[in-house]
Amino acid sequence: MWGGEDLAFMKPTAYLINTSRGPLVDESALIKTLEENKIAGAALDVFDKEPLDQGHPFRKLNNVLATPHIGFVTQDTYDLFFNDIVKVLLDWLPQHQKNR
Repeated sequence: MWGGEDLAFMKPTAYLINTSRGPLVDESALIKTLEENKIAGAALDVFDKEPLDQGHPFRKLNNVLATPHIGFVTQDTYDLFFNDIVKVLLDWLPQHQKNR
């Protein structure tokens, strides 16, 4: 959806943030745009291929913040997720043991 022509409309001070789906942004066009410093940078937690290869340009560019697809998570969210998981498992365990 976002190719080289679209990236060319961005200001040099702009940052591209993609936390949705990697293929929404043409990865090679974004790499070229970042290498040429046509935008200020990119923050990404989704990629065409995951996990990123060790030699991937996103790992080397100093204007890229790349994280696993957990960039949206806060400590409060982790607490909520993990507490809910523990609760579900504790609720499930007695029922499962009765069926054995």
